[in-house]
Amino acid sequence: MDSRTSDLATRTPLSSTATDGIKIVIVGGFGVGKTTMVRSVSEIRPLSTEETMTQAGLGIDSNAGAYGKTTTTVAFDFGRISLNAEMVLYLFGAPGQERFWFLWDRLFSGTLGAVVLVDTRRVEDSWYAIDRLEHHGTPFIVARNNFEPPQHDLDTVRDALTLPDDVPLIDCDARDRESSKRVLVGLVDHLYRLSTARETAS
Repeated sequence: MDSRTSDLATRTPLSSTATDGIKIVIVGGFGVGKTTMVRSVSEIRPLSTEETMTQAGLGIDSNAGAYGKTTTTVAFDFGRISLNAEMVLYLFGAPGQERFWFLWDRLFSGTLGAVVLVDTRRVEDSWYAIDRLEHHGTPFIVARNNFEPPQHDLDTVRDALTLPDDVPLIDCDARDRESSKRVLVGLVDHLYRLSTARETAS
């Protein structure tokens, strides 16, 4: 059995009882950790469209603040988490480079909610993601990804993003499965609060 066959054999198959799926999108700037987060929590080996960065991208894709990055997502990442026998969560990681932003509107279609990953070395890279989610009316939370020790507290990050008080802002390490799971649980909790508030108002 070659390594590819072995990998396929160890993947978690989708349960035959699965009847409902929900979709969450992870967005943010270039190199912020979207692919890493999908990989860390997916129960299957994620579908990834990462390609090696080449000289052709110089002057087009800025890697400021992520100088060690050698690959980049050119379409989207896809992962899956079975929540129970019937419900499945599908994760989509959006590409961060500006030239691929046209894909975002399609990815947002049918999305229950979104996670905006923020790298405090390049906070401004997250503004577009927040703007597009607000434009689409898609609920979201913001997660500060600590690939490196943070240099600013969360209140400073909130001010820099001009983030409303009702949008949760939390810490995470996208490399860590439990940390990434807490982010997704935080989003689900936020969605539940919004739904409850709407029901109360009506």
